[in-house]
Amino acid sequence: MLLVDDNEAMLARTAAVLAPACDVVGTACNGVAAHEAASKLRPDVIVLDISMPGMTGIELAIRLREGGSNAALVFLTVHDDEELILAAQDAGGIGYVVKPRLGTDLLRAILEARAGRRFVSPIR
Repeated sequence: MLLVDDNEAMLARTAAVLAPACDVVGTACNGVAAHEAASKLRPDVIVLDISMPGMTGIELAIRLREGGSNAALVFLTVHDDEELILAAQDAGGIGYVVKPRLGTDLLRAILEARAGRRFVSPIR
């Protein structure tokens, strides 16, 4: 699994939450580095933030799909907006977790994604 977020503290927290159940093979702090890491590491799941400088998570997802990546894409974001959920799904995302629900929803979203099923955190 590859973790992508421009906030290093969030990367560390996400890795700590997932470590008991998942093998995190890499992290990236921006879309360009994430694209390179995904090409090199070929993770089965990529957990990505939406709001990142330079390249958003949605733009990254589109590039990954265009490049042939089959990784399950799970968005982990502060945004609980229906339009962004739909945009993330249109970009190839199968999971959508809001950061306040990291501890309760992320592992479930990853397990669902690995099984080919969608998961969206309850919003508002």
